[in-house]
Amino acid sequence: LRIVLSTTMKFLILSSFLFVSLCIHKTDSLSPLSPLTRCQRTDHLLRRSFLQIPISASTVAILTNKPTVAAAAFVPTVREGMNAFAAGKVDASIDIYNTILEQYPERKPYLWQRGLSLYYADRFQEGADQFAADVAVNPNDTEEQIWHLLCLAQGKEYGSLAAARPYKLTVGRDRRPVMRAVQSLFLSGTPEEEKQLLDLAQRTPDVGSRFYAALYLSLYYESNGLNDKAKTWMQQAVKTEYATGKGAGDPMVELSKVALKKRGWV
Repeated sequence: LRIVLSTTMKFLILSSFLFVSLCIHKTDSLSPLSPLTRCQRTDHLLRRSFLQIPISASTVAILTNKPTVAAAAFVPTVREGMNAFAAGKVDASIDIYNTILEQYPERKPYLWQRGLSLYYADRFQEGADQFAADVAVNPNDTEEQIWHLLCLAQGKEYGSLAAARPYKLTVGRDRRPVMRAVQSLFLSGTPEEEKQLLDLAQRTPDVGSRFYAALYLSLYYESNGLNDKAKTWMQQAVKTEYATGKGAGDPMVELSKVALKKRGWV
């Protein structure tokens, strides 16, 4: 009976992870501006909210550094890693994601959240590797292309965005005008492209686009060592109507808040 129950439990856990992997994986760069398929809508809800859920025994063990017998029987969830990151527990979130990968290494290409945590833990080469793995299975993700560049720019091997650009990942065309503008700025860096994104951050009527323009302006300036400008635009991103309103549960809004704390810009 124990063997049957154990086998059944493993099957149920694996089935759940495969389903969540399918829905959490961003088949394209989603936004509230884009029509969503049924699976994309599930992804949208998972990516854009940090619902508080019961924490598994394995996550308690990771957060408290006190392993328990029960922890060995469970694998933490991606949502728990996201919640840890949103709470400012960046290293703990990485531990959660790594625990998942220890049990299910095939999930690495879908753990884009891990790449964000690695960036804010200053583990840039690992972050670049994570985003490269993501783009390998989802070649239409502009944001992961940009985060890969950000990791390379901050890492010791390249040390600047200009030096990292020749090693950019190839992705398709993003459906969101704001992300196309962001991509152009990161890949070229001309004054005209900077002005275009500044205009979107200040004048577009779409509140979501204003947030994303401000967020990526901050990251662009940070990758160029312009920390005063980076601070100004990250603070602006957090104050946008999107961040304080309907987008409050967006993981990228949570990221902007974590960035302020990690950089000492609060």
